[in-house]
Formats: sequence, C-alpha cells, structure tokens
Amino acid sequence: MVGPDPSHVKIEGMPPRPYHHGDLRAALLDAAEALLDAAPARPLSLRDVAKAAGVSHAAPYHHFASLSELLVAIAARAFADLGAAMEGASRADTAQDALVAICETYVDFARARPARFRLMFSPLLVRKPEFPELQRSADESFEVLVRTATAYAPERGAALALTGWSLAHGLANLLIDGAFDGLPVPAPAPDAMARMMALQILQPGAA
Repeated sequence: MVGPDPSHVKIEGMPPRPYHHGDLRAALLDAAEALLDAAPARPLSLRDVAKAAGVSHAAPYHHFASLSELLVAIAARAFADLGAAMEGASRADTAQDALVAICETYVDFARARPARFRLMFSPLLVRKPEFPELQRSADESFEVLVRTATAYAPERGAALALTGWSLAHGLANLLIDGAFDGLPVPAPAPDAMARMMALQILQPGAA
C-alpha cells in the first residue's frame, strides 16, 4: 500500500510559511520526525523536510551536510528521549520495580514511534563511533539499564542488563511487526507483555 506523499503531510504545530523561528535545526528535526512517523515506508529527503518545515530547499544544509547526517541526528534525539524516559522509570520504589518499568517503557517507546525505533537500530548504529552525538545518547540510555540492573543484582548487573535489553528489544520488534496476531496459543494483551516477560526473568514462575 502506497502511503501519503511526504511533501504533503500536514504537520501539527509546525510554524507557518515563511519560516521565522530561531532554532532552525530543531524545526528541521521536528519536521523530519513527523514525516517519518506519517509515512515510514517512504524515504525521507532533505527537500521534503525543508518543505514541511517551511524553509528553502537550501536551508537544511546549514545544519546537515547530507541526508545521512539528518538521520543520525534523528536517531540521536530518539535515543536521548528513550534514555530520559528510562531514567524516569528507574526511579521506582525498588530496583525490581525499576527494571520492570524500564522494560515497559522501552517497549512502549517502540510501539509509539516504530519508524524512529527502526531508524535507531538501523545500520547507522554500527557507525556510531563516527557520530559523537549518536554515540553519547545511545550509550547513556543503555547506562540507565546497566545501573538499575546492577542495583538489583550487583554481581551480575551487566549480564542481567544484556538479557533484559535483548528481551525488551525482541518483544518490541515482534509487537510492532504484528507477530503475535493469530498465534495458536493464548497471549497476554500487548500492554501487559513487557511486564509479564520482565517478571519471568526476575522472578521465574511468578508472572
């Protein structure tokens, strides 16, 4: 199924043409994210992003030398948003509650922003050493999980973090791909799956 033309996607909250706002970079990222969310099957272009933001076709080049640089910036901002959400979840009353909340937050983030989530873990991620902003935001989000897992189990915090991340990431992808639809076995509601699976790791048989 062909999605809408990205250049004609209406973006709520974007400034009217001509562009007068002071933060051009943020406006371009906002526009790019809106286009990506509205038409994930269509590739972005700097021209479409400029048009959606209400600026000239040349304006994006003041901040992004190429489309790849724009995509990296979107991914970096998404990791920062995910990290902030995970940080909030980590403030639960107990370390176990925090780990469960982080798992739920991670999966909810992916389900709410599937196109951005896929971009975050696209081949760009392998190149994160080339992009300090992406490296920093990706690492900081993972460090929230490692810190919380270590608080829960000091001797195996790193292993628990890797296990929990793998579970949450796999579940997130399965959910956004619709893989649980029509299974021949009963499954919890999507909103309950992350909690159930996190508890299976932390308290086998309890959930």
